[in-house]
Amino acid sequence: MSDARVVHGVEELPRDGRPSAVTIGKFDGVHLGHRRVLERLRDEALARGIERTVVVTFDRNPLEVLRPDTAPLPLLSVAQKTEALLEAGVDTVVVIPFTPEFAATRPERFVDDILVSGLSAACVLVGSDFRYGARGAGTLETLRSAGDALGFEVALVDDVCVSDGERISSTGIRRLLEAGQVADAADALGRFPRIRSLVVPGHQRGRTLGYPTANLAHGAEGFIPADGVYACWMHVAGQRFGAAVSVGNNPTFGDVPEKTVEAHAIDVTVDLYGQTVELEFVRFIRGMRKFPSADALAHQMGVDELEIRDVLGLPTP
Repeated sequence: MSDARVVHGVEELPRDGRPSAVTIGKFDGVHLGHRRVLERLRDEALARGIERTVVVTFDRNPLEVLRPDTAPLPLLSVAQKTEALLEAGVDTVVVIPFTPEFAATRPERFVDDILVSGLSAACVLVGSDFRYGARGAGTLETLRSAGDALGFEVALVDDVCVSDGERISSTGIRRLLEAGQVADAADALGRFPRIRSLVVPGHQRGRTLGYPTANLAHGAEGFIPADGVYACWMHVAGQRFGAAVSVGNNPTFGDVPEKTVEAHAIDVTVDLYGQTVELEFVRFIRGMRKFPSADALAHQMGVDELEIRDVLGLPTP
């Protein structure tokens, strides 16, 4: 995305001497816990008369470089994450490419080059388990010592928990989405889970069944939930429609080798080919299964649509 409030890379840091309140992290999903951190960042800035709030984040999960076999799929693309952080009220987002060279940065250089010289940090907000620099050698204690020497304060933020006391985490949200529990994931995210992609030509079977669908290109931004049928909101060109969304490989026909995402916009006829569509997953309706015939599938799609209308509060025809 192109936005003056987004900085890509250490070389583009403002270095303008303007004091900043800074927090650092992956912010995968920008979930409810992250949003509480951002609220705390604004509070710390306000209490100190600091006019600029800054999030320093990365263009990938550091595990993709450090331990690629254990790296999880992201909940949001870098563009989606950046947008969500700005929507949450952050003044500036710094996206640092997490390369092997950056991973080898000494903790002292991280503080000097990014926090002090690059952002003129007056307050740095981190969690108790915060690590930075090569091999995670930098800790909360070393950051506080650096702050004492270089003139910035370090504030500590606690974990955010849901009502049953469980910590909100990107890992937990990912597990919910892998199980199709999009409503529970929404509770932890503070918004509906979403994906975004270009609409491309598909098999056009939905049209023959009476339910024309928009076929999303593979490689969608965001985390695609478990196979099944979902009640969704579809956003395209500034408009919102209710939608029935199918995730899976369409076992009734058996000729779709890859997982696909197809969305049927309810009560509207719109040409979506070539447009970018964002889907918000509201409720899991049913699992993906093979039907004995196309007619049986069409009947079930009608049943699904009635339930989806009820979930989304759309009128019944």
